[in-house]
Amino acid sequence: MNKENKINLGEPDIAISGLQIWVHGRQFPDLNDYWDGNWLRITAHCGADGADVWINGPIIHLPEVYSLLGQTEKMNKTLSGSAKLNCIEPELLVSLTADKLGHIKMEVNITPNNLTQEHKFYFELDQSYLSGLINNCKTLIEKYPIKGDKDK
Repeated sequence: MNKENKINLGEPDIAISGLQIWVHGRQFPDLNDYWDGNWLRITAHCGADGADVWINGPIIHLPEVYSLLGQTEKMNKTLSGSAKLNCIEPELLVSLTADKLGHIKMEVNITPNNLTQEHKFYFELDQSYLSGLINNCKTLIEKYPIKGDKDK
């Protein structure tokens, strides 16, 4: 995928520094159980300094977004700790770690093929990035609430 295709995707649903994630819908929109009904079909891009990595498919499970939101809200209040978009699928992992001065290190592990490739990006951010990420997660959760009960 190239820059022209990125423009055709419109505004990303989640964006923070060099990472953008577009949500195209649920993988199984007619299913209402927790495990199958909450997979999101996405396109994600991470790029910096001449490198661009793209992935797509049913990679994010909605509870992962809820977890990221809670952790990011806590980090935003305390300006400490960490937050992760810790995907079950191996194509994407996003880690945010705050220090005492309000600086945030973001590490993005992204790959279209986890058996043959590994791509890591590092970004230096500050706490001002967190409010946008929080708003992105809230908007996504409003559009795609969690279906089903995890324990059933």
